[in-house]
Amino acid sequence: MKHFLKFLFLTLLTTGVYAQTASTEKTDVILKLNGEEMKGKITKIADSELTFIYSGETLEYTVKKSDILKITHASGRVEIINQVALPSDLRKDDQVVMKGTPADHHNRIAVLPFHFVIENQPGADEIGLSAQQDTYAFLSQHSAGYTLLDPRTTNALLAKANVTKQNITGFTMNELCNMLGVEYVIDGSIKQNKAAQTSYASDNSNSTVKRNGNDKITGVKSSGSTFSSAEQRYDVAVSLTIYTDTNASIYNQTHKAFFSNTDGGYNSPLQYLLKRSPLYRK
Repeated sequence: MKHFLKFLFLTLLTTGVYAQTASTEKTDVILKLNGEEMKGKITKIADSELTFIYSGETLEYTVKKSDILKITHASGRVEIINQVALPSDLRKDDQVVMKGTPADHHNRIAVLPFHFVIENQPGADEIGLSAQQDTYAFLSQHSAGYTLLDPRTTNALLAKANVTKQNITGFTMNELCNMLGVEYVIDGSIKQNKAAQTSYASDNSNSTVKRNGNDKITGVKSSGSTFSSAEQRYDVAVSLTIYTDTNASIYNQTHKAFFSNTDGGYNSPLQYLLKRSPLYRK
């Protein structure tokens, strides 16, 4: 019985010493780029890889150096294998993209060239460009807090993106806003149709009285002319739609000039609509 107790005591003592030794034994620690940590013993290091055994195991593993951030050796020495790339390093080779961020878009406005239609047929592009410029000029004076993209820049950016009068309807307003770097796009059209003609006529007549020596009337001679003219008058209507960079329409109105005119002028209905738009400021 005494021998058994002695054997048991020696066994427990040996186990405790082994456990204490194992707990204090230093290990190699590998920290990988993905955050994984490996503890054990490095048995071999080559140019591109190393051989590793986990603590308490005998199986050898091969680890690529390209996957390792650093090694903390059992001696305490730290060896950096790969440097972590900084955000600036990761983006230094990025291509420059001609597209504004939502923050860049905020409170920025672009006016598209207007569509001009006369007698239900496409009209001169110059009228649409003129209306674009007039809209820009008017809002430049009445849009405090907003930034307006000048028409020349707007048209140049559209041309660089291959957006034309013929294919512009194939682009969403979100796409156009991104091309132009704006939050709002103003799209307008002008329709002009012939109204009734106004005719004017005037008469100009003269009479000459002939008399003899006794002042008696011997005859009357009359002459005269008639002048007439006609003016073509036009009915003009302007439509205005304002879109956001989320493709939402926040304003869509049409206004017809109160009176027909002879020059097809659109300024009156255009300003009427702009003054009632959500972008207008007194």
